[in-house]
Amino acid sequence: MKIFSRYWTLRFLRLTQPPGRRFHKDYQPQVPLTLDDLEAINRCERPPPENFNFAADVLDQWSQKEKTGERPAGPALWWVSGQGDEVKWSFRELGSLTRKAANVLSKPCGLKRGDRMAVILPRIPEWWLISVACMRTGVVFMPGTTQLTGKDILYRLQVSKAKCIVASDEVVPAVESIASECPDLKTKLLVSPHSRNGWLSFHELFQNASTEHSCVETGSREPMAIYFTSGTTGSPKMAQHTQSSLGIGFTLCGRYWLDLKPSDIMWSMTDTGWIKAAISNLFSSWLMGACVFVHRMAQFETDTLLDTLTAYPITTLCGTPTIFRMLVQKDLKRYKFKSLKHCLTGGEPLNPEVMEQWKVQTGLQLYEGYGQTEVGIICATHKGETVKPGSMGKRVLPYDVQIIDENGNVLPAGEEGDIAIRMTPTRHFSLFSEYVDNPEKTAATVRGNFYVTGDRGVMDSDGYFWFVGRSDDVIITSGYRIGPFEVESALLEHAAVAESAVVSSPDPVRGEVVKAFVVLSATFKSSDPEKLALELQDHVKKLTAPYKYPRKVEFVQELPKTVTGKIKRNVLKDREWGRK
Repeated sequence: MKIFSRYWTLRFLRLTQPPGRRFHKDYQPQVPLTLDDLEAINRCERPPPENFNFAADVLDQWSQKEKTGERPAGPALWWVSGQGDEVKWSFRELGSLTRKAANVLSKPCGLKRGDRMAVILPRIPEWWLISVACMRTGVVFMPGTTQLTGKDILYRLQVSKAKCIVASDEVVPAVESIASECPDLKTKLLVSPHSRNGWLSFHELFQNASTEHSCVETGSREPMAIYFTSGTTGSPKMAQHTQSSLGIGFTLCGRYWLDLKPSDIMWSMTDTGWIKAAISNLFSSWLMGACVFVHRMAQFETDTLLDTLTAYPITTLCGTPTIFRMLVQKDLKRYKFKSLKHCLTGGEPLNPEVMEQWKVQTGLQLYEGYGQTEVGIICATHKGETVKPGSMGKRVLPYDVQIIDENGNVLPAGEEGDIAIRMTPTRHFSLFSEYVDNPEKTAATVRGNFYVTGDRGVMDSDGYFWFVGRSDDVIITSGYRIGPFEVESALLEHAAVAESAVVSSPDPVRGEVVKAFVVLSATFKSSDPEKLALELQDHVKKLTAPYKYPRKVEFVQELPKTVTGKIKRNVLKDREWGRK
């Protein structure tokens, strides 16, 4: 990676100025959309346009402003390796480079508008190039974390019928182990300084690609991306977002929660496999014309993060509560964050004491936000608003967020119920469009006039929301959402496991972690429990993405069940959390 990074850094410095915006021959809007237009659409004060493409209608507009001098030619993307390598692209350079990447997808890869492509890359510049190239070509991108195993990737490729997969070196062995079982997979594109048999080399193709490319005319409601989400039972669902739900739906998030301006430099420490990376490290930031800062950081290190905040002029920082729980254990007063002015957190509940420690040590307030893959950010405390420690903040536009009961009735302040979004008189365009090929699951998210998030909460008399927990058994740990079914299925593939139940368990650093209750097979009942627990943990790491493995294992004689034999996870979870 280091050699490759230096090569690209030198190459980017030699880039000629990119050409101005070019449209599909039929795509010639009379008046380009302004930021005010996009905000009005996001507020639902006016309908989305019939056609919309983020690359053409947002990125190329910023490029044009750089060309005319309306915007300084500062970086749109600023990437550092942590080993001395660095890449900076302006919006004009980004436009030129993503057109080259678009030509790679449409020509040697043979991808067409509407085709699906899995993108499994770490935090490297090519993730941004390829994501935007998908928008330019109309290819539907499906991000995934590099922690996915061969089994995970196999499921995603088969169920999505993906035509192409883009992967880095660390993912190649897993892909090659299952590629023969994916009849729809036609192309494997490798992002690496090395070549490999059976794979197209992105770098070689990119080097020879033209910067001339006409952006396709995509409809506002045309699919842009698919994210796989964990559920209580069954395999991950494919949550599909449209060109407008992602491309316009985060305008107000960028304006108010992230509080971004073109002069800001935004750093969100999110894995590229999650929608949070798209929200803060692509759409919200670039809608506002701000710079996205990225550190390669393969493994999270508090010292690296703090040194980076000291060395670079980062103005806006976003991370999970787990990250801030780790940071406040350091002596933060030793560090001088000269440019940092706005800090945000989300993805899991935030401890009030962590918020207080961060403020005492840095002088900066932490602003919490709450959302999910399907709907984006729906509650937040905006900069300047009163912060209620422990609260997720108030509802954010355009959503009317309420607490409802099992019949879809709105509950009064102070009563616990399901967190839901009103969908009448029309369904907000910024919601996901559907769970692909799963109409039953899509329909199950609707209760009366509301979209139901699956989370439980309380709203106080001031309109602030307080998270109580999941209404199902999904586990939220370090910002990751993990379905118990996947972990239980992996455990059952080990000969020692007769039955298992997976629930959340409290943890001082991660908030909550995965815990497995295991009933052993007869031949393993005399095994050393500590040794066997480690063996089961390693077993799960091999069969699922490693972040899903149970950090706690408890061997039990039996599991609590209903009269019909269904495992009562809620009994185990309540015991873990001291509720009963």
